Amino acid sequence: MNIGRFVTLKNVGSSLLKKRNYSASHLDGFYGTVGNTPLIKLQGLSNETGCDILVKAEFLNPGGSVKDRAALYLINDARNKGLLKEGGTVVEGTAGNTGIGLAHICNSLGYKCVIYMPNTQSQEKIDVLKVLGADVRLVPAVPFDNADNYNHQARRYAESLTNAVWTDQFDNVANRQAHIETTGPEIWKQTDGKVDAVTFGSGTGGTMAGVSMYLKSKNEKILTVLADPQGSVLCNWFNKGKLERTEGSSVTEGIGQGRVTSNMEGAPIDKALCIKDRDAIAMTFRLLHECGFYVGASSGLNVASAYQIAKDLGPGHTVVTCLCDTGQRYFTRLFSRRWLQSKSLLDAIPEPYRKSLIE
Repeated sequence: MNIGRFVTLKNVGSSLLKKRNYSASHLDGFYGTVGNTPLIKLQGLSNETGCDILVKAEFLNPGGSVKDRAALYLINDARNKGLLKEGGTVVEGTAGNTGIGLAHICNSLGYKCVIYMPNTQSQEKIDVLKVLGADVRLVPAVPFDNADNYNHQARRYAESLTNAVWTDQFDNVANRQAHIETTGPEIWKQTDGKVDAVTFGSGTGGTMAGVSMYLKSKNEKILTVLADPQGSVLCNWFNKGKLERTEGSSVTEGIGQGRVTSNMEGAPIDKALCIKDRDAIAMTFRLLHECGFYVGASSGLNVASAYQIAKDLGPGHTVVTCLCDTGQRYFTRLFSRRWLQSKSLLDAIPEPYRKSLIE
């Protein structure tokens, strides 16, 4: 792997210190700050490929991840349908980030929040949810077709309460609507319509499907590529029409699937790439040490996919993806030498960058 600084000293000029523009008006509460994230060029990777590789800085959402968008739309959907009244309870099954977004918004609007979560997720996300006041219920990680899957437990609990809603992030298409109405239009506007390809990982399918639907409506020639972690079925589904898992399992959290969700159904996806954990981890550490972005492995997977697409397309193209959340949510795993060794991933990290790992 070619290890080079994304921005070298000779690239740095007064243009990097330009005054930023802010909204002339105030924003309305927590929910008013969701979305409208910056679009950032990754200079080093762009130079290497001859393309503009651009990332939406979704970690700058107020709850710290791209899932704030879905959380806002899921709650608004329940409110608009009369399913959630004052003082009600929001229940969701989540690997963490959607739950964090929901907990923030519940606090801002006066709702209670109950989260069912697989017990395989990072302690950092569990702790954040508890600090936010969510009732966190950890359950064994079992497949979706098992009645004890965390989503089914969330649904049953919500059904047992009055004035409660299971927001159903995987199959409630209000999720992808968030990206049809916000993320997609933002990308179109920020690139002035000059975008050749977009790529995202998929858990619920909301981001990938919603952005693809919007951008294809503006220009059907835009290439839409699903970035799928190893062990998921979606790569083979979109490329071969078969719900078959690719080899292995992934350390990434919140992405990868064993089925096609309602949010993903009908999405205009042109093809899928299977991104190996080694490539996602290597890119995560390049983003940290070469560009200063402290993000999780799903962001590394997204950028690894964008990098591959840029090389395949050739110079002169624009490829867009996103940085999903911050690395702090995976601190004791992803940035631990011992944990990376246990997953046989330590040697995937460029050697100069291993010295910063915690034990």
